[in-house]
Amino acid sequence: MQAGKIIGAVVAVILGLVAIGMLVGGAALLWAHTTQRDADGFLKSPTYELESAGYALTSGDIDLASRPGDWWPGDLADVRFEASATDEQTAVFLGIGPSDDVEAYLAGVARDEVTRLGTASDVEYRSFSGTAPADPPEAQGFWVASAAGAGTQTITWDVAAGEWSIVVMNADTAPIVTVDFIAGARIGILLAIGIVTLISGLLFGIAAAALLVWAASPARREPAAVPAAGEPAAVAPAAAPAGAYPLTIEGTLDPQLSRGLWLVKWLLAIPHFIVLVFLWAAFALLTIAAFFAILFTGRYPRGIFDFNVGVMRWTWRVSYYSYSALGTDQYPPFTLQDVDYPARLDVAYPEQLSRGLVLVKWWLLAIPHYIVVGLFTTGLVWWTADFDGDSVLELGGGLIGLLVLIAALALLFTARYPRGLFDLIMGLNRWVYRVGAYASLMRDEYPPFRLDVGGREETAPPVVPPPPNE
Repeated sequence: MQAGKIIGAVVAVILGLVAIGMLVGGAALLWAHTTQRDADGFLKSPTYELESAGYALTSGDIDLASRPGDWWPGDLADVRFEASATDEQTAVFLGIGPSDDVEAYLAGVARDEVTRLGTASDVEYRSFSGTAPADPPEAQGFWVASAAGAGTQTITWDVAAGEWSIVVMNADTAPIVTVDFIAGARIGILLAIGIVTLISGLLFGIAAAALLVWAASPARREPAAVPAAGEPAAVAPAAAPAGAYPLTIEGTLDPQLSRGLWLVKWLLAIPHFIVLVFLWAAFALLTIAAFFAILFTGRYPRGIFDFNVGVMRWTWRVSYYSYSALGTDQYPPFTLQDVDYPARLDVAYPEQLSRGLVLVKWWLLAIPHYIVVGLFTTGLVWWTADFDGDSVLELGGGLIGLLVLIAALALLFTARYPRGLFDLIMGLNRWVYRVGAYASLMRDEYPPFRLDVGGREETAPPVVPPPPNE
């Protein structure tokens, strides 16, 4: 695949992710508009149980285009707040006012500021110490919307630019404020936003699909170059022996591995890791496209197949260089093509695939292999770093990682990679990539539950017929 098509595939992935986000967001907005509004057209929050041992509950500053030059569209939305005291006999005050005026009124007053509203029971506060307010809240003249009394108090406010604060108090300024609180919003252009977002998502999706089709289309094949006299010809990876899985993976162990280079290979491989993030995102989207192609035509598009094999090939080279094998110190090339490198991978192209098998093989049929591969890659040992009781870092290690670590320590202290350990690591990696090819719909042959060890899959010896009886 040409460099331009690789870039096109990466751009298509980005456009596809944007399209998915817009489609999901637009659908959510339309769903909210049609099913989640009340009779007055408001979208409502859960009921929050708020409480303060002081004299007031506040929201903190709500900044709505308060700086000069900020723009706020008029009549964009209006909001509604409801508050009712836990004790139905208690009169509650609910108001919205400019933040500066609210701060001046409650300066030195014991209160709690709500800093986070999560789920109905997930509320965080910041407490301020102080005394009782000098005057009742209803005596203040700066409220843009307010209500007071027993039972549920409701205020509706046409949102305007500025810095605002919401305040809930007992109307008689008594301490200990406990209320049930509900917020709601009515956005007049919600339906239009949802439709525009959906249409934009469709357009981005069409653009992504067009780029994917172009990127996956087979390029014109040039005739193979004839090597000059005395120049060695490129060696293709060995074909899979009869009866073997149609994925060929091999590795040639470097006899002169560095004792300590493996300590920094994670750093040296960072450029490859960055590229592979985008390539695997493209791989995922192209596999989805291949799924539908197989479902309707029974064929895996050749351009997509070659690209996806190239991604696997690139991944295997980087893995072999780094921490899936540590089998070579030769830096991996930046290419999807098969090149002369100590790690090689190829998958035989299937001329025909089952239309029905594509529906179940990547999830249901592959479950037993997923369990095994999980143990090989990430599911054997976990390390967790805690900070103040919260998990901040989790790292998984499988059997391959542990064996490669043993090989790395052997290199460090003996400058020698144990051959038997290398053969076992190759067998484990071979199992992983076979399952990867099967799960990504490249082949219908079920991967064998067999550990084919060694750098190359050895061809079975020929069967020699017995000599005829004389």
